[in-house]
Amino acid sequence: ESLMKKSLIPALSALALGLAIGVPAPAHADVADFYKGKTARMVIGFSPGGGFDAYGRLLARHMGKHIPGKPSFVVNNLPGASGLKAVQSMMAQPKDGTVIVHFNPGNVLKSVTGTGNVKIKFTDVNFLGSISSDMRVCYAWHTTGIKTWEDLLARKVVNLGATSKTSGSYLDGALIRNLFGVKVKQIIGYPGSAEQRIAIERGELDGDCGSYESIPENWVKDGKINITHRNSKLSPEGVNAPYILDLAKDEDTKSVLRVILSINDIFRPFVVAKEVPADRLMALRAALWATAKDPAFLADAEKSKRTITGPVSGEDAQAIVAGMYKTTPELLKKAAAAVK
Repeated sequence: ESLMKKSLIPALSALALGLAIGVPAPAHADVADFYKGKTARMVIGFSPGGGFDAYGRLLARHMGKHIPGKPSFVVNNLPGASGLKAVQSMMAQPKDGTVIVHFNPGNVLKSVTGTGNVKIKFTDVNFLGSISSDMRVCYAWHTTGIKTWEDLLARKVVNLGATSKTSGSYLDGALIRNLFGVKVKQIIGYPGSAEQRIAIERGELDGDCGSYESIPENWVKDGKINITHRNSKLSPEGVNAPYILDLAKDEDTKSVLRVILSINDIFRPFVVAKEVPADRLMALRAALWATAKDPAFLADAEKSKRTITGPVSGEDAQAIVAGMYKTTPELLKKAAAAVK
């Protein structure tokens, strides 16, 4: 006991001395002091009403309470080039961790393959993580007569829409055109998925490819659509449609598909500027991960008809993106041709 007391004396003396001269506060306290009373911005790279908008707003409603200092959030929509405009806007915004951007990861694929005029290298931004992986499907409107994959292959023209050539809808449509010979005609320039849905109902488009959660519930319930295939390993409940990788007839095509489909693992990504201080970056990554597990967040997601499946941490998302940039030039060339 006396030995223990003796060993504690130097430590206690050092602690007292440290308090007297002002030892730096823990990083957590610094982060809390920074965010306390502040308003952070959630910048969503799409117009209101679509899936990305819904997921961005969902996160903004809950993430603040998991960040030290508990900042409030405001949401801004900045549509353009499938969220690329929002990512680019970070260059002109504060790089202190108060601006978070949500965008379509199709931009990452376009950057990696050198297509689509995406001049941002996504290893130059910091990923906070992805709030959910994606269950992507392609479907046709019920009046088109397209019910199966075979029907899609036999169709003379399939009209699909997209916000830009970096959008997930465009990439999915390009895949089946370039790798499988489906006669897809893509109409570019819709502000978001809400506008594409109106075009489908009017008969201007034959269908769409996108996240299953973004399909209106009544379309599914009332049999307004026929799902021809899915572009993710995960299959939505009640959906019995073939996986595109299983439809490929040779290993070369499968290798190309694996590169392209990897973005589905980080399909709801959130990023901040590379210049954000390390302690705040760690706090924001921890906050996104904690939010993804928060019962209140999950209940809100269920109420909003938004499935949270396979969230990915910031560190893992950063590693996935870094790995994509290390793909061999030969395979990248084939992947670029597949989504052109």
